[in-house]
Amino acid sequence: MARAAANADIYQAVAEPSRRAILVYLAPAERNVGDISASLRIHQSSVSKHLRVLRETGLVSMRCRGREKLYRTHSDALRPLHSWTALFEQYWSHQLSRVKQRAEGVAKQHDGKNKEQQ
Repeated sequence: MARAAANADIYQAVAEPSRRAILVYLAPAERNVGDISASLRIHQSSVSKHLRVLRETGLVSMRCRGREKLYRTHSDALRPLHSWTALFEQYWSHQLSRVKQRAEGVAKQHDGKNKEQQ
């Protein structure tokens, strides 16, 4: 069983782009190291190292099927990341609303100038 991950460990684990790609790839279905390596075009030894980090932080779970090891994203372990990013959702929603309002204002001005020229 993976140890309980401290939030800092999770953030450090997902800071690496290859690990994020692995998490996304494993989200819909469990896969073995060979599948991950071939699909993401990452050397198998690197995939194994990334999976070790992801397992240690609890972001990936592993099960054995005979001699094969299958990995899958552990979605519950991603909750702290989701909660943290959700804090910024209100900020980004507000910023996007402001951008939309500004764009609409510019479009109205542009339409007004076009009508004057006609």
